[in-house]
Amino acid sequence: MSTVSIYVCAVVLRNFTFNINRINYALMSMAHILKTLNSWFWWENIWMPVNVTWAHFVDRDGLVFPKPHQLYATIPYAFVLLIIRFFSERYVAIPLAKALGIKNVRRVKPQPNPVLESYFRECSKHPSQSEIQGLAKKCNCTVRLVEKWFRRRRNLEIPTVLRKFQEAFWRFSFYLTSSIAGFIFLYDKPWFYDIWQTWVGYPFQTLLPSQYWYYMAEISFYWSLLFTLGIDNKRKDFLAHVIHHLAAIGLMSGSWCGNYVRLGTLVMFVHDTADFWLEAAKMFNYARWEKTCNMLFIIFSIAFFITRIILFPFWILRATLYQPTYYSTTPVIAYFLFNGQLLILQGLHLYWGYLIFKILRRFIFLKDLKDDRSDEEEEDSVTDNEEESAKNGNKNGCGSSKHLLNSSHH
Repeated sequence: MSTVSIYVCAVVLRNFTFNINRINYALMSMAHILKTLNSWFWWENIWMPVNVTWAHFVDRDGLVFPKPHQLYATIPYAFVLLIIRFFSERYVAIPLAKALGIKNVRRVKPQPNPVLESYFRECSKHPSQSEIQGLAKKCNCTVRLVEKWFRRRRNLEIPTVLRKFQEAFWRFSFYLTSSIAGFIFLYDKPWFYDIWQTWVGYPFQTLLPSQYWYYMAEISFYWSLLFTLGIDNKRKDFLAHVIHHLAAIGLMSGSWCGNYVRLGTLVMFVHDTADFWLEAAKMFNYARWEKTCNMLFIIFSIAFFITRIILFPFWILRATLYQPTYYSTTPVIAYFLFNGQLLILQGLHLYWGYLIFKILRRFIFLKDLKDDRSDEEEEDSVTDNEEESAKNGNKNGCGSSKHLLNSSHH
């Protein structure tokens, strides 16, 4: 080997070693930063009362305490719930929907058209009349056919009634099950009747098996909802749902780590007992059982205002904001973190309460019970005969083999 080759190899080896050392240094620095952040996050002064450390939460003398690492199990549990959801929607919800008269309607796809597709994605899904006329000239077809193309294209982005029914059925099933389970877990507990009991013996309150599974199921459920946000029915309050799910997971996880489990189970029970009425109302609304839907929605509204507007602020928030001052004169940082998230939840309750009030007001005065958060499918106003004649009269754009619209029947 020549001297030049040896020199080149030495330079390459030196640069490689230098880069490896830089990578190792970066990894060590990142590990140090993460270790520092971890120690700050689990600092006892954030979570624990004075003179209490994490060492006190070692299981002993029949006392079992919640442990933060147990929350990792909620991720695989969430995928288990997704599997259960898939089979329940397919083998229970679909037959039930058919029994209620809901049909699986196939959407008619508009014929691919680069001009209209580009305008739909980049400009507007609801073009004005003048814009439609301009697009019709550009595509060499009639205005009515362009309008029909946009209607069909918008409909493709709206879930079918059957898909909405399946989603409502899954939520109804979970909320009903969790409400029944929550009542079974709580009915014989003293803090269910006297909320002061949630602080008796804190923080050394033992974790019950029922509380463990109640928490695991609830946190896993909200993880599963986050995982499917991209495919579930999108509503106008989509952002509010994201905030709600994240706040719910954060609250339940934090209350688990700080052993606020008694209060946490009460919060979960208060929320679930109203939600299954709403999902039941949605199911019958999709089936067009108007009277049943109206009755269930009124029951939901009453349950919502009792649990979210009365019980939550005047029972739960009173126990979290006011009562801890009787047990400690120096609130820990977690006191402010948890109550801040609970107040965010209450803000969402007021927002949803306002939407519910608007729906109820319209129902009382106009006899119209419609959820403004969901988009409705639009009907085609151009008949297939009109479309066929238009296609026969055009040779370019919307006509001939490159016609704009699909003439398939619904």
